[in-house]
Amino acid sequence: MPDSSFVLPVLDLAHFTQGGDLKNRFLDDLRNAAHKAGFFYLIGHGVPESLNREILQQSARFFALPEEAKNQVAMIRSPHFRGYNREGLEYTRGQRDWREQMDIGAERPALLHDRQGPIWQRLQGPNQWPEALPDFREIVLHWQERITTVLTRILQALALALGQDERVFSPVCDEVPHQLLKLIRYPARHHSQGQQGVGAHKDSGLLSLILQDEQSGLEVETAPGIWTAAPPRKGAFVVNIAELLEVATGGYLRASVHRVVSPRPGLERLSVAFFLGARLDAQMPVLNLPPALVAETRGVTVDPDNPLFSQVGLNALKGRLRSHPDVAARYHADLVGRGLLDVVAEQ
Repeated sequence: MPDSSFVLPVLDLAHFTQGGDLKNRFLDDLRNAAHKAGFFYLIGHGVPESLNREILQQSARFFALPEEAKNQVAMIRSPHFRGYNREGLEYTRGQRDWREQMDIGAERPALLHDRQGPIWQRLQGPNQWPEALPDFREIVLHWQERITTVLTRILQALALALGQDERVFSPVCDEVPHQLLKLIRYPARHHSQGQQGVGAHKDSGLLSLILQDEQSGLEVETAPGIWTAAPPRKGAFVVNIAELLEVATGGYLRASVHRVVSPRPGLERLSVAFFLGARLDAQMPVLNLPPALVAETRGVTVDPDNPLFSQVGLNALKGRLRSHPDVAARYHADLVGRGLLDVVAEQ
């Protein structure tokens, strides 16, 4: 059921750097937004509008390539879950998502594939890059770097807002955080085919950020069964809390469920989603929150279909195995069909 009465808050990151009363109000607003809605608009982020236009243009050019060119960088070619997926190849809660996308992570060498080692090592590896777009790699990695800086600043602000040292998350995030960027195109889908652009889900990392074009479709579950639209807002990103922060705060911050509804016939939607996680080898700490916040803590979500792990790499890998069963079957057959809790027990 849609809810038109609630509007996501708008936070100005520039106020955080200005100090004084503006900074204090920003921290209060950030804590309230992250605790209640888990989603907010972010302005004052310092990312040039020209760079946002460039990455959306590169995205549009990529999706306009012939199918043969896109399939040259298909995800099924990557054991690290990097590359292109056409519509219907990704799943959310067992249902097909109707979007095509290009997944890009940090550009790092593959780790030695040791079946006896931690299974999260399988996530690290090189990206695939389309040869037909010579500027694609540079622009995408530059945008990813700028957004990582923005979300790292938000993470520091959240730490202060929760009564912690600004760098409380640094031990698990510095140097090699887990990064994942998705270029996404949602084509129109007839209502008789369903409206799932991407199904209702939570993100597995720390913080997520979404750049939207002019087309709406993103919705946030602000109460059980109540969906609030998060339409595009000029100059603003959408930021949301992900599962690792829910774990770190004992549920004071709740990873919010969200989805994307397919565009109406004759329309399409482009977005760029970026997911910031901690280091894959890290164990997420549980913060010692002030008593006033502890009193409002709801506990970590218990969902047998989506267990939350404090080990960062396992929490990231669980989603990739479920969302991309073709890649999982081709490269990670030893994990397919086994319960995640059984895998964790063996680590």
